[in-house]
Amino acid sequence: MKILYHHRIASKDGQIVHVEEIVNALRELGHEVLLVAPAQSQSQEFGGTVGWVEKLKASLPKALYEILEMAYSIPAYVRLARAVREFRPDGIYERYNLYFFSGIWAKWRFHLPFLLEVNSPIAEERAKYDGLALMGLARWGQRLVWKNADYALPVTQVLAGSLLAAGVRPEALEVIHNGINETHFRDALDRGEAKRRLGLSGKVVLGFTGFVRDWHGLDRVIRWMAKAGDDVQLLVVGDGPAHRNLEKLADELGVSDRVKFTGLVQRDAIPDLVAAFDVALQPAVTPYASPLKLFEYLAMGCPVLAPREPNLLEILTEGENSVLFDAADDASFEAGLGRLCGDEALRLRLGEGARLTIQKRGYTWRRNAERIVELFRRCQARNAGGVSRAPVREA
Repeated sequence: MKILYHHRIASKDGQIVHVEEIVNALRELGHEVLLVAPAQSQSQEFGGTVGWVEKLKASLPKALYEILEMAYSIPAYVRLARAVREFRPDGIYERYNLYFFSGIWAKWRFHLPFLLEVNSPIAEERAKYDGLALMGLARWGQRLVWKNADYALPVTQVLAGSLLAAGVRPEALEVIHNGINETHFRDALDRGEAKRRLGLSGKVVLGFTGFVRDWHGLDRVIRWMAKAGDDVQLLVVGDGPAHRNLEKLADELGVSDRVKFTGLVQRDAIPDLVAAFDVALQPAVTPYASPLKLFEYLAMGCPVLAPREPNLLEILTEGENSVLFDAADDASFEAGLGRLCGDEALRLRLGEGARLTIQKRGYTWRRNAERIVELFRRCQARNAGGVSRAPVREA
């Protein structure tokens, strides 16, 4: 197939990992993929952002910035329409973003199958964390795009519930969780060698990867470590706004020598660092998310400590690949952490279960790409039979 992949991501962060892995998996399956996206996302180093966009967002009134976001759909549509005419794709695959209508316009204009990957309810998310001036318009636009996709692909069942509540037809929903690139993790170091290279031999290593924010709850880990034995080490693979406060807390509690931040690392370095984890930490989670790090932990055979939240329970099973705790109960968190750190046999058993979770359930980008192609085929078959769906207009 010829697939046009469309997105509006300008920064090079965890979002772009998902894009690149799906594109690469589709190509490895033999399909031709054209990426239509901001040029910055393809030229930056990992972790880069577009500074002028952030400055514009900070300096303009929210309503004006949101109007400019909508206006961006016009040049994006012109670029997309040109790509459609030149590439002649069999369908469009888009990563959903707020106030982004160019993909739906192209679907209507060129009568192409349109698959929409949905990673979050962005209108509600931005209203909560950044504030939205045009909330009614944002929700209207979100419903319009969600409901007009041939298939909407939320990353969790929890998120699928939000789409259903917005009026998306159940038969147009297909949950596709995130996954891993098996080849990326296949040649990682074994745990002993990974620890040796980091100077952590003989330690029980608690590990976390990603952009560290206060809500991740790593402060609870450090407070627990102050009461635990000296053989426990925290390894944070990444950086973020919580970094300095966590280092300060570790210093105040006298455990700074047992807390290590790697700083920002390139994607290729992650497997050999995660290989050193005896326990992988997912101390908190956004309620609808499908954390990329979770699948990487599982692929590396790491037992996971995580809160007992509905979206995580779609992947994790207590006693099979994880130890789960009640998110609001510090005692439950500390008991789970102590249990994992104190029982090597349990860690080994759960680690093997973690690897099997990936294998048995097919949580790989390749399998996700196969499912995407299957959905495009369904659209083609439906259109060949003369069945097409009229646009769903919003009042």
